[in-house]
Amino acid sequence: MNRVPPEDLAARSPELVQDAAPTGLAPGASPEAALASWLEGARAERRGNLSRGLEFADRAWACAAEHGFLAEQIEAGRLRVHFLFRGGRFQALIGVAQQVLPLLAEQDHVVAQAEVLRSLTLAAALVGDFDAALAAAHDGLALGRARADRRLTSMALNALGACLERMGDPWQAERLMHEAAALLGDQATEIELMATHNNLAAVALGAYHLLSRSGHDAECADALERALQHAQAARPHALAMRDPHAVVLTDGHYGEALLLSGRIDEARTVLAATLASCQRYGFVEQALRIRSALAEANLANGRVAQAHAELQALLREPVEAQGELVRMRLWHAAYQAARRLGHVEQALYCLERYHELEHTRSVAQLMAQARYVVTRLEAERRLGPHAVELPGPLCDAPADPLTGLGNREALAARMPQLVREAEAGRAPLTLALIDMDRFETLRERFGQDVAERVLQQLARLLADNIRGADLPLRWDDDAFLVALPDTDADRAFEVCERLREAVEAYPWAELADGLEVTLSIGLASAPPYATDLLIGRAESAMYRAKHLGRNRVALA
Repeated sequence: MNRVPPEDLAARSPELVQDAAPTGLAPGASPEAALASWLEGARAERRGNLSRGLEFADRAWACAAEHGFLAEQIEAGRLRVHFLFRGGRFQALIGVAQQVLPLLAEQDHVVAQAEVLRSLTLAAALVGDFDAALAAAHDGLALGRARADRRLTSMALNALGACLERMGDPWQAERLMHEAAALLGDQATEIELMATHNNLAAVALGAYHLLSRSGHDAECADALERALQHAQAARPHALAMRDPHAVVLTDGHYGEALLLSGRIDEARTVLAATLASCQRYGFVEQALRIRSALAEANLANGRVAQAHAELQALLREPVEAQGELVRMRLWHAAYQAARRLGHVEQALYCLERYHELEHTRSVAQLMAQARYVVTRLEAERRLGPHAVELPGPLCDAPADPLTGLGNREALAARMPQLVREAEAGRAPLTLALIDMDRFETLRERFGQDVAERVLQQLARLLADNIRGADLPLRWDDDAFLVALPDTDADRAFEVCERLREAVEAYPWAELADGLEVTLSIGLASAPPYATDLLIGRAESAMYRAKHLGRNRVALA
């Protein structure tokens, strides 16, 4: 494993402080001039002075709202969310995000809306407002899927995973984050790669804390190793982004993983450099986390009195900036320090506070997990009881008029039952996403009529090569989706390879001279027992088949 050398990491971080923004206006300046100046100042501080940037953004928001400048108000709202998130003011962010989201939706600013929903998801989860976090996460997913945007969907899945980790389910969180990564594959950008690895590092650390002192030593060690690997993998992408906040996040996770692994001196080097960056850029919440970890390092190194003093000072910091998880760790470390110093009453007090927070958090997590499960079940049953009583794969479900296969509504009607049955019996279930190669070129060359006849023949070939219990659907203009219950990946590969060969061998020239048709097919098998995630994985596999040269079957 490549390790971060014991050198001043702050010196390796990019120098990103920009010139100071304008702080004043000429007397009698018009609202337009004032607004433009404040927005300019806020933009200039996006990676600079957070408090100054927030002040500019707040002024711009108030001015734009008063004078009816909608576009400027939306930009100011996004900037306020940005500064509040990086400054660790999560409760304030929730209110601001709920103000700006309706404006973004009204103006159909999809990317900005998704960005604010992600920030809201993470902020609400960090303060334990899981209802708000889950609602924002699901809104983000719905937005990405409605626009068929894999990038937005992937980032929304990542945010939902972070929320589930805070809800006490790091295993489900890790699964979602891997699904998010698979959705983009090799098309992921630096931002998406950094977010995925950084969030997976956080999830692995969450799993460690959940399992610690439970006797699961091997699982704890494995979680720490994953945290180290993901934090190291995230750092080059964070540096490439030239964003000090991204670097602080990844280095903070790496330093904490080193500390928990017992590599105290290495951890102190990384954490001290990271704290310097936090203080330089005003990342208050991250600074408190790092100071807490450094106090724990002093405690582990036998500097008990110093650790005790640092922890007491940290506990006097504003509660909002700490977050409930950091505060729990502070009280537990303070208990250990007080006990080792012989301060019995203080140690008992710290322990009681820790257990109070732990109980409150556990109840909130259990309630949120229950609501999350109920929400999923309700979504699956939204078509009513008849959706689970259809005897055949299509029955009376809606059909595509061109091919006679089911459509997306048929998928919604039938798939929940297939998924529930497979999950209940831990039975195999595979989805195949079948995409015609170069369909647009075919349609342009041979015309719409030939293209439609090709689709009809493909539907017949598909029906000839699957079982009656399988669920074939027309998924898009040139794509089909097939659910194969009781079929593992190997068997599904055989079925799809047979279909691919039948399509390649079919005498297409009888429809039009020079006509050739091939398929690229992606397969994804359960688990996970979730339709949207299986489709995402099958889509990623299908794109990989195209990348490898088309006319082939690829497994997720």
